[in-house]
Amino acid sequence: MRAFSWLLFLGLVISVQCSALTTPIAANERQCFYADVDKAGEKIGFYFAVQSGGSFDIDFEVRDPKEIIILDGQRERQGDYVLTANTVGEYAFCFENDMSTLTEKLVDFDIMVESEPRREPPAKPGQIAEHTSALEESVFRLNSLLLNIKRMQNYFHTRENRGFSIVKSTQNRLFWYALLESLAIVAMAITQVYVLQTFFSKTGRRYKV
Repeated sequence: MRAFSWLLFLGLVISVQCSALTTPIAANERQCFYADVDKAGEKIGFYFAVQSGGSFDIDFEVRDPKEIIILDGQRERQGDYVLTANTVGEYAFCFENDMSTLTEKLVDFDIMVESEPRREPPAKPGQIAEHTSALEESVFRLNSLLLNIKRMQNYFHTRENRGFSIVKSTQNRLFWYALLESLAIVAMAITQVYVLQTFFSKTGRRYKV
């Protein structure tokens, strides 16, 4: 009975095709990624977040197999979307870094194609129907909780990367500011010495100070 319950549990778990990637996108570059949908009505989950580069923003668009834009955005930092695939075929997920002329962007994204399994009737009328319903409800509840945890982890991961990037940028600015300040002090000292020497010079003769 326990083995049968585990088989039933595995049969109720949602079938998910998922690809989690992190990719750099150079300035003025466009990259597209693709996901196949086997049947109409499947759910497509699309998440992305810019981890580093510039103002942490990027342009994106999602196209269906007929090349129709079903979702797009400009200068977005991150997004979490769930789409219904009404057309069978290959869906394109594109990122474009046209707004930046020098800065490379690092984008972390997930593309998930989900299909809910059809619940098969029991072999005999009334057999384990109640147990199936309770187990199915528990499975979907666990799946929802796991998705929420995953979104929260993605959120903290993005905030951590952005915070690290800001700290690194601040350190670089402080370094160059200190270097320029030191050079300015040295230049000022040299200028003062030159002015004093010129002030005490007379008819080509110089006096030591």
